[in-house]
Amino acid sequence: MKNTKEKTSIFNKMSDTNLLLTITVVIFFFMYIGAVLFQGGGFTKPQMFFNILNANASLIITACGMSIVMISGGIDISVGGVVALVSMCCAVYLDYHDGSIIGSVLIALGIGLAYGLVQGVLVAYFDIQPFIVSLAGMFFARGMTTIVNTAPFNVEDPEFNALKLTRINVPGLGTVNKKGIYVPAYVEIGVLVALLIVVILFLVLRYTRLGRSLYAVGGNKQSALMLGINVKRTKFLSHLICSILAGIGGYVYFLHVGSGAASHAMGMEMNAIASSIIGGTMLTGGVGNIIGTLFGVLSLSTIQNIVASAGLDQAWWTGITIAAMLCIFLLIQSIVMSQKKKALKI
Repeated sequence: MKNTKEKTSIFNKMSDTNLLLTITVVIFFFMYIGAVLFQGGGFTKPQMFFNILNANASLIITACGMSIVMISGGIDISVGGVVALVSMCCAVYLDYHDGSIIGSVLIALGIGLAYGLVQGVLVAYFDIQPFIVSLAGMFFARGMTTIVNTAPFNVEDPEFNALKLTRINVPGLGTVNKKGIYVPAYVEIGVLVALLIVVILFLVLRYTRLGRSLYAVGGNKQSALMLGINVKRTKFLSHLICSILAGIGGYVYFLHVGSGAASHAMGMEMNAIASSIIGGTMLTGGVGNIIGTLFGVLSLSTIQNIVASAGLDQAWWTGITIAAMLCIFLLIQSIVMSQKKKALKI
């Protein structure tokens, strides 16, 4: 009887969001520690972890936007197309029109804002299914990317390339190479942008009225209406935030690859959804955490690196592994949530 009461007390103390966040963080650390112990190599070096952040800074940003929409009970599959469109428009602007870095940043924000306004209005005020709206947005973005420029090319603007090659050293975590030279660990500018956005969104969700409204609308729309929450405005703002973050993520992606191509960010929307789910965001809405989304991206990238370091370089192995990982996380979420409901009934 005592054990049952203790179990009930533990489940009651933790919210659904915090419970799923804890699971995600624990699994990530076990996964990464396992990679260090059993595969060694690059996993033992701090730069491997920083490279994961460098390569996935844009995904962290877009996945955070995706989590905002999913928490409110919606979805947005246009983010990958927006990232590609931003990359191509900024590349053409810089190289073909002698543009400036500030101008290219404004273009990225403008594209994200335009997408957010249109999709937000259609979903919130015209009550069209978010999947259909964002599907149309994805096709439009991919088509526009090809119209802007068909051939892929690298940006040669010197100011942009100087910004692209900027590195922020992380003190005390460098390594000594075979020649005895100390190589400092570093992160790219995009990582700082991504982590700043994670912190801002975490605070917004936890401490602001908008954050509480997003959870309420995603949890139960009718209850949210009874509480006096403007459901339509909340849905609109969730899509607006997601698209603006896709624009920012697009520029961070562009800053990492330094080129424009119609094939850029192919499948990023699926990776963003997968990262959000792995991070503890429920597809049904009302449950999710931005910190969990960050660890979802790290977990997804880590498992991809583990598969690659194991010699399974073929693309289908990565797809199979991600699918298995998603199923495992969904199963864990389902089991934990059902156990919590049973505990609450006792």
